[in-house]
Amino acid sequence: MRAFRVAYDGTPYHGFQRQPDVATVEGTLFRALERHGVLEGEKPTGYAAAGRTDRGVSALAQTVAFDCPDWLTPAALNGELPADVRAWASADVEDEKFHAQYDARSREYAYQLHAPDADDDRLRAALDRLAGTHDFHNLTPDSGDTERTIRVATLERDGEFAVITVRAGGFLRQLVRRLVSLVSAVGRGEREFAFLDRVLSEERLSGPEGIAPAPPEPLVLTDVAYDLDFALDGRAAKSARAVFEEKRVERETRSRVAGRIAGGLDG
Repeated sequence: MRAFRVAYDGTPYHGFQRQPDVATVEGTLFRALERHGVLEGEKPTGYAAAGRTDRGVSALAQTVAFDCPDWLTPAALNGELPADVRAWASADVEDEKFHAQYDARSREYAYQLHAPDADDDRLRAALDRLAGTHDFHNLTPDSGDTERTIRVATLERDGEFAVITVRAGGFLRQLVRRLVSLVSAVGRGEREFAFLDRVLSEERLSGPEGIAPAPPEPLVLTDVAYDLDFALDGRAAKSARAVFEEKRVERETRSRVAGRIAGGLDG
């Protein structure tokens, strides 16, 4: 069995998990394996993924594992993948019971929050309050056991953006995006700190008191930790860097064009 690190631009896809009739990252991976002649049935033998990202969410280190021939390196896999989905590292797994989802020690997400008007001290204080073990039933559409432990919740200022990084053993659906919405509201002074206690209490908040998820496009799955040593595939990583650098320049150029138009409307 081999585990692959996979980076992708999630904006063109309807999430990671394969779905009928729409483009997904997992479906794209399976079609590539089928063209390589290593897919038997609906999915590869022993297949599992670290998790499911929502529609529009991107990844640096999504991880999938399955049985495959020795020749299927990240670079070889990329030969049948579109440019916006790139394998870039791999690890051979000797344990036949390895499971990419259940054997992950932690997962990390980073959110690029455009927050030029937010107070960083308030943002950090809100993140500190939400870190630790809590029942996050007000920050997810999931039901059942909604208690989770957020091990890391930090903020770094990067110009107009506040980069929010969270790490946990596992995440509920939309937890990171709703957490970002809540923290952003506190950082902008739209919510007071006392509201955080209400969110973490047994009280169920809905309607105008409910927390809507932040947009998915600024969210990236940045790491999934295992007791594995991943080997960088130099050729595959070089290809991935080139692809995403081209995307960065393209989007930055479009941003500057939009900024020029907005600036010209001042009269």
